[in-house]
Amino acid sequence: MNFRVVAVVALWAAMFAGSNAEAGGPYGSISIGNWKGGAYTDQAGAFTHCSAGSQYASGIYFMVMIDKGGGWSLAFAHDKWSLKTGEAFPLTLTFDGQQPFNVHGVPIAEKLVRVPMPITSSLITQFRKARAMTAYTQGQLFQFNLDQTAQLLPAVLNCVEKTRRGGIASAGDFAVPVAKPVVAATTAPPGSQPAKPDKVFDQTGTGFLVSTNGHVVTNQHVVDGCVGDIQGNLTGEAPATLRVVSTDETNDLALLQAPGTFKEVAKIKDKAVQSGDSVIAIGFPFHGLLTSDFTVTTGIVSSLSGLLNDTRFLQISAAVQPGNSGGPLLAASGDVVGVVAAKLNALKVVRATGSIPENINFAIKTGALRDFLDNSVVPYQIADGKTELKTTDIARNARAFTLLISCKAKAKSETARN
Repeated sequence: MNFRVVAVVALWAAMFAGSNAEAGGPYGSISIGNWKGGAYTDQAGAFTHCSAGSQYASGIYFMVMIDKGGGWSLAFAHDKWSLKTGEAFPLTLTFDGQQPFNVHGVPIAEKLVRVPMPITSSLITQFRKARAMTAYTQGQLFQFNLDQTAQLLPAVLNCVEKTRRGGIASAGDFAVPVAKPVVAATTAPPGSQPAKPDKVFDQTGTGFLVSTNGHVVTNQHVVDGCVGDIQGNLTGEAPATLRVVSTDETNDLALLQAPGTFKEVAKIKDKAVQSGDSVIAIGFPFHGLLTSDFTVTTGIVSSLSGLLNDTRFLQISAAVQPGNSGGPLLAASGDVVGVVAAKLNALKVVRATGSIPENINFAIKTGALRDFLDNSVVPYQIADGKTELKTTDIARNARAFTLLISCKAKAKSETARN
């Protein structure tokens, strides 16, 4: 930890002591992996809180604190920050790739932000059980491994309880021994099968860039059930960790964001397509089983509505498979006219009708997509799309903004979506 961040961490202790003077501590020891800390006092020597922190390779110093009244807080310090105390400091925290939390930290020093966590909030619940966390703020994405919080949090809580009872004189090693599991002699009825752990599998789909700030559109079902990081790969580029910005389960849309800036983005066609218009679907079907590159399929707009006359969808004849979900559906101009979403479940149709359906696939219309982006306050580009391009040119241009989306996900029931 560099000198300036050390000074900020000392100030962190002083702030919670209620004084700008140097607070006392740490007393005792919290030492869990890279997490270090202990108990702290105010200038008069009265106990105020326990905390522990760890330095990460990104340069950020991350701290966990519980005050003497049981109030929880997180804090982040970075030597390159220049903050104004008292101003709102928005952060987006994501745990294990699940639904993000938009929170407002409070700068309490030039380089230090505190994030209060009410004991009844779902935020603290997610933090307690998470194995990984990302924090997005000021255009940067920070990643944190939380594997050791299962030992850290009981130690900080033990520090508070022990110091409240016995005072600073009782400070020592606050680590809490991990209890060994006790297996009862009759854990299950004779002949019964033990509970099986959740199966985790590789889940893949497609997405496309819509803003130079790294915003990526895909289907909600592509990221549903993801455990841990969600990865995005542009062809020929290193994988990047994506954060979930917002989701719309009703319209099956999700907005992700990659770190950094991008030159090439997909443009959305300003006019609605018509039945019979040519379309091109770009995506990564059966990734790992078929080609690792994206595939290009062509077809037409078969209908301006989907199943049961659902006007949010287009019916298309361009072939799509599992893995195409979330990919761009492009017009002959190369502009986006839809988001590939699903294919008709052939087995169910065969059982119901005795006939095998062919070339019946669906894409979300740009009307629903634009509403979603507007509600998420994301800038995007509109194009008039007057010039028709060759399919080879459309595919070459799409390579710069089409991503493979992948994650580890818990097994779930089979659906007709792909």
